[in-house]
Amino acid sequence: MKTVILAAGQGKRLKPLTATRPKVMLPLANTPILEHILLNAKSAGVKDFIFVVSYHKEVITDYFKGGEKWNVNIEYITQSKPLGTAHAIGSIRDRITDKFIVLSGDTIVSSGDLRKMFKADKITLGVKEVENPWEYGAVELENDKILKIHEKVKQPPTNLVNTGIYCFNETIFKAIDETKKSRRLEYEITDSIDWLIKNGEKLKARHIKECIDVGRPWDILSANAFLLDKITKNKINGMVESGATIHGNVIIGKGTRVMNGAYIEGPVVIGNNCKIGPNAHIRPSTSIGNNCHVGGTTEIKNSVIMDKSNVPHQNYVGDSVIGQNCNLGAGTKIADLRLDKKNIVVSFQGEKIDTGLRKLGAIIGDNVQTGINASINTGTIIGNNTFIGPGAIIQGEIAPNSKIM
Repeated sequence: MKTVILAAGQGKRLKPLTATRPKVMLPLANTPILEHILLNAKSAGVKDFIFVVSYHKEVITDYFKGGEKWNVNIEYITQSKPLGTAHAIGSIRDRITDKFIVLSGDTIVSSGDLRKMFKADKITLGVKEVENPWEYGAVELENDKILKIHEKVKQPPTNLVNTGIYCFNETIFKAIDETKKSRRLEYEITDSIDWLIKNGEKLKARHIKECIDVGRPWDILSANAFLLDKITKNKINGMVESGATIHGNVIIGKGTRVMNGAYIEGPVVIGNNCKIGPNAHIRPSTSIGNNCHVGGTTEIKNSVIMDKSNVPHQNYVGDSVIGQNCNLGAGTKIADLRLDKKNIVVSFQGEKIDTGLRKLGAIIGDNVQTGINASINTGTIIGNNTFIGPGAIIQGEIAPNSKIM
């Protein structure tokens, strides 16, 4: 049985982090989202995959190739235009002869839940109970029979939502052929499912206990923390000098040097060829990529620092995501808590969004540089290739390629 992973999406709601990479390649616990999905599916018994790709597909194909590294088989289908999930699934019909599983490339599902889906004997949707069903497609059930999917309605009849995990057979392709474009001018797989229901097909729901959805940039922080909490023991492949302290479950990559006076509180993962310290403090739920520098008297907590980025001199980074090849000047600080302790509201793609978080620092794209003593306020989003001058105070949404002095 083949598993299809939808990995064609650009991830517009995750910009600026997806300006140079597809959303499925964003790192969580120093591993791309798509790799987490592949590994969980492999643990559940899958050997054969089809990746549906499009936006920056070369980032995916160069990384995964044919799947040899993971001892699996990967085929690629290119979705020529972003015409929706039904269009993407329809594009693989020539590769399918039996029932198959469809997974969303931005949703990590546990191997245990996947095993349950693989046992389905008819078309089945994975559903999960959430507190905010109006943000998703709410699934109305009668026992385990699906009656209807209510797409993002203000008052959904249930707290169960569609997780984007499906077990299909060839019947779905007939439904896709009958599917019309939605208001978004896309072919939606939920409309195809609705067509099946109206035409007498009995669809089942299977409850998913553990899945992580990454829809907004700040979702990366909770997903990263969730995965880091699964680390059960230390794995130290680098050099830890005497006088450095490792507390809790910490992974340190090859070629990384943790210098005297550094204090690391797990769960933390640090990549290869990094320099940590001296006298740096790395607090829980932090991932630091490869070839990074965290320097003296710098403190980082609950953050994701991507490859080749430096936080080298007297910096504070809290509850933040920093892209690749960034450098924070000496004394640059990122605030992560409002003085009134209220939720962080961000300016994001022209709208104000209540993140629901009391603590959120900055979302910083690739190739961002700050000068000495720059101050970055809570909930700031900084586009790629931006330069922030010495002593600057910034907040809100900063466009790519900006210069702020």
